Amino acid sequence: MADTTATVPAAHNEKLDPAVLKISLILLVGALAPLFDTTIMNVAVNTLTHSLHTTVSSIQWVITGYLLTLSMTIPLSGWAVDRFGGRRMWMFALIVFLAGSVLSALSRDVGSLIVFRLIQGVGAGLIYPIMQTLVVQTSGGRNLGQVMSIISLPALLGPILGPVLGGIIVDNLSWQWIFFVNIPICMIALLLAWWGLPVDEPCTNNQSIDIIGILLLSPAFALFIYAICQVGSHGGVISSATIIPLAIGLLLMASFVVYALRTKNTPVIDLHLFKSRNFSASAVLLFLSGIITTGAMFLLPLFYQQVRGESVLCTGLLLIPQGAGMLLTRRWLGILTDRTGPGKIVIISLMVTIVSTLPFVFAGPETSPVLLAVALFVRGAGLGGVLIPIMVSAYQGLSREQIPQASIATRIFQQLGGAFGSAVLAVIIEHQLLAYPSSDIPAVTGVYDVTFLWLIGFTLIAAIVALFLPMRKTGLAIT
Repeated sequence: MADTTATVPAAHNEKLDPAVLKISLILLVGALAPLFDTTIMNVAVNTLTHSLHTTVSSIQWVITGYLLTLSMTIPLSGWAVDRFGGRRMWMFALIVFLAGSVLSALSRDVGSLIVFRLIQGVGAGLIYPIMQTLVVQTSGGRNLGQVMSIISLPALLGPILGPVLGGIIVDNLSWQWIFFVNIPICMIALLLAWWGLPVDEPCTNNQSIDIIGILLLSPAFALFIYAICQVGSHGGVISSATIIPLAIGLLLMASFVVYALRTKNTPVIDLHLFKSRNFSASAVLLFLSGIITTGAMFLLPLFYQQVRGESVLCTGLLLIPQGAGMLLTRRWLGILTDRTGPGKIVIISLMVTIVSTLPFVFAGPETSPVLLAVALFVRGAGLGGVLIPIMVSAYQGLSREQIPQASIATRIFQQLGGAFGSAVLAVIIEHQLLAYPSSDIPAVTGVYDVTFLWLIGFTLIAAIVALFLPMRKTGLAIT
């Protein structure tokens, strides 16, 4: 292992292997479908409510059920790749997501739509960790920052194109096209995977699936997300609808920890990963980055629509600068991570994110749109330097066998952070808005100013945690 680590730094100056680039781009196409689907759904809630003649609370389960199923599926991905092979499982995940999209588009009522969205969640829960596992294994740990900058493209393109595409669909087409748009993406991704992904053989150790671990861990994550979702709809944390699922989730999580440390078999998530300080710090940062990014993507559209009175399509267009800033910095920050290490880059990027969020703390209906666009662009540039270095740090010092489990854990923490961020910010907004009518624009503006201040607080906590990341270049040992 020492020899492998020693040879990695020399590879930082090499160009990215064309084979690695090819596989990364093939996987990137497939990952676009669930990213677009998620961002489009966020702007289509009102349309679905009217079209299906239901309530907002019922439609909310279309999103919540998807997230719950996604979370329960993530721990299966590592075992599935080992058991059936990465190429087979990647294509299977795309087919499941495609089937869920078609069925969702054919739904006749909210009940059937919720059920079919669960099928979509199964596919999405497999897609992300399988993509990370395949590209990290293919690269062998070389130029990992550049590789991560490529496979992170869906997370950048989704916030740019998703709201705009959703606005166009909502304004001009029927709601079914929210799901029909996934069909060509999945079909192209399947053809590319069949043509370009190498056929890999399953592991020969015939390792059985960790049934006990999954039965403990998956419901725990599902209950955590469910409890978070209930915070916004039941008036706060002190509610039986929140406390009961949270308590059961904590009990299941504690049971899994005891089981995973005692079992002689490989658990669905290897807790020995957390012996690495790099991985532990990265896991916490991934959770916080989910709050900072997903929470902001929830907050910003509401700000533009409720405070500034923008339409859905205009809101999507006004959010483009943030995604453009992320695109501008992602590649060279990936290269810089390979050369200098992740710690300093993450800290500086988070400081830039804090400074560029400050204008929204003082923003209102009359604030210059140019100022807000510049602030969003700079904020995006800062966020572009957060995720990639954290992901690189998470894999540093791990063996090849630990990569699937690391991919599962990183996706879970990101997912939980995003759900937690959206729920917390929703609670903050909801509790304050109850005291004012929607027509009181100065009061509504003050509510959003305070909420953006909370977002800055989470970013500052992340900057403190980032102090535990490596402050200089270290090798990635993959054996």
